[in-house]
Amino acid sequence: MTEKMTLAVIYGSARQGRFCDTVASWLIREISTSSVFSLTIIDPVRFRTSRGAEKAVDPAEWMERKVAEADAFIVVTPEYNHGYPAALKELIDSVYEPWHAKPVAFVSYGGASGGIRAVEQLRQVFGELHTVTLRDGITFPKAWSKFDAAGNLYKPDEMQAPLFLMMDRLTWWARTLKSARKTTPYTEIAA
Repeated sequence: MTEKMTLAVIYGSARQGRFCDTVASWLIREISTSSVFSLTIIDPVRFRTSRGAEKAVDPAEWMERKVAEADAFIVVTPEYNHGYPAALKELIDSVYEPWHAKPVAFVSYGGASGGIRAVEQLRQVFGELHTVTLRDGITFPKAWSKFDAAGNLYKPDEMQAPLFLMMDRLTWWARTLKSARKTTPYTEIAA
């Protein structure tokens, strides 16, 4: 049996009452039975909660370790004012080398655009971090109208094909890049 890879689901919002919990919970339910990935959660609320309080764990060290351990990422992001949230930018920028040569997929949500403007901006940021961003992702235009009060999609079948495609491609990139990192560590390429 092949060892599972680690997939980090990154929450993109730290707002109180955020809709991110609904979208991320749906995603986690859908992919939690994966035979390929074990899941870990990276949530910017963790950074907010630890500020000003007695810190048992340094958030920057915790984030560095989580990104280093992950083989792939799915960012669940809203679109705020035609962009992605500041909390997500802070989280991404707190780490550099551990992002290198790893794939990133996106699940976005928002108003009419479904968060695609936020994703397009994130592609630029992740490109600077030497990641591979996937073209295939999930968008939820007018997201609040897609889920019931319990967080279930009204039309779950509509999201199956794009989710399977995204996960298949994320799996391919995660395996390929993990193998490449083992063969030649990315930091040695330009050394």
